[in-house]
Parts: sequence; C-alpha cells; structure tokens
Amino acid sequence: MKLPPAACLFDLDGLLLDTEPLHGRGWSEAAAHFGTQLSEAQLMQLKGRRRLDCAAQVDAWLTAPVGVEALLAVQQPIVRALLPDASAMPSAQKLVAHCHSQGIPMALVTSSSRVAVEFKSRPHPWLEQIRQRVYGDDPDLAAGKPDPAPFLLAAQRLGLNPQNCWALEDSQAGSQSAHRAGCQVWLVNASASKSPDFSANPCEINSLEVVLQLLISTDG
Repeated sequence: MKLPPAACLFDLDGLLLDTEPLHGRGWSEAAAHFGTQLSEAQLMQLKGRRRLDCAAQVDAWLTAPVGVEALLAVQQPIVRALLPDASAMPSAQKLVAHCHSQGIPMALVTSSSRVAVEFKSRPHPWLEQIRQRVYGDDPDLAAGKPDPAPFLLAAQRLGLNPQNCWALEDSQAGSQSAHRAGCQVWLVNASASKSPDFSANPCEINSLEVVLQLLISTDG
C-alpha cells in the first residue's frame, strides 16, 4: 500500500451514493411483475454490474424469460422514481472534498450509464469535483466489471499506473475488476473488522472514513 495514492478511483452506486437498495428493489419488483421472486443472494450477484448485464441475468432467472427490453421497460420507471431520494454514503462527501483540496486525482468508475449518473447525481453537486469518468456505456470500454477494463481505462485517462492507484468499491464485481487491473482495492463492507489488515489487497474496511483518516494522516 502506497501513501499517498497517485489517484483515487471511485465506484458510485453503494460506495458514494446509497442507491444499491433502490436498484435491488427495481429488479425485484420487475421480476415479480413477470412472476418470479428473486432471492437476496441473486440480488447480491447484480451489485456493481452494468444495467444490460444485470437485465440479461435477471431475464435468465425468470420462470418465463421475456427479453431484456421488456424487463427494462418495467424496471427503469421504478428505479427512476426512487433514485432522487438516494442519500450520500457516510463520509463520501468529506472524502471527495479532501481529495479535491489536496490535489489527489480522482476518477469515477461506474457501471451506470452517463445519463443514469447525471440523473442520480443531480441532488449531489459535490460529485462534480470528480471530473474524470468512466461510464458503463463508455464507447472506449471493452467490457464491464468484473473485467479489469473499467479501472485500466480510468488509470490510462489519468496518465497513471493502476498499481499506484487506490480503487474504492463496495461490490465483489467491482473489487475483482479493480484487483485484476492492479489497483490497491478498498472494499467497503459494513460488517468488516474495525481493525483492517492494511497489508491485504483487497483490504476490507467498514467505512470510507478509514480511507479519509489514512489520507489525512499523510497531509503535509
């Protein structure tokens, strides 16, 4: 683990914004509309993945598959009605502000499309401090998480070696993507130990506050 990092590469859903329960509700209600109940384990498999990848997976789980377009026609209105109420995750705004004030380069590495990010970010202007972005529908993106492509593209656009970057994630798909790209990965898990193993990669932490305090300790 190198301090300070060359850059911080942030996931969005479930890491900076508390949107994952809302996305999960959308997929669950859409599946129920077509006569299938999704389990919590199935919903966990969708975390961190691109919308079309999720839709294809959920469609495959349906008792009688209806196709991605029909599924999204039900799921998207549900989610769009919920997303404006999503709050910032604990310490997310403070961490982004600290990186900005200290000149630590940042990139958003999200599975969400550009339009979806703009929509869900509207109530959170502090996210505008993250200028460099890799979206799930980025034309230069070869594959989505858990493939390493998103984090490799983010590091490339910042002109940095991914091995010198910190990647902050909350999902297994995102963590695998960042780890395969060579980043030092911080996997936020609310049930993680309060005494994380800083030598581990991924390093499980219980809050973004852990990363914020590590960065503050290196100031000056």
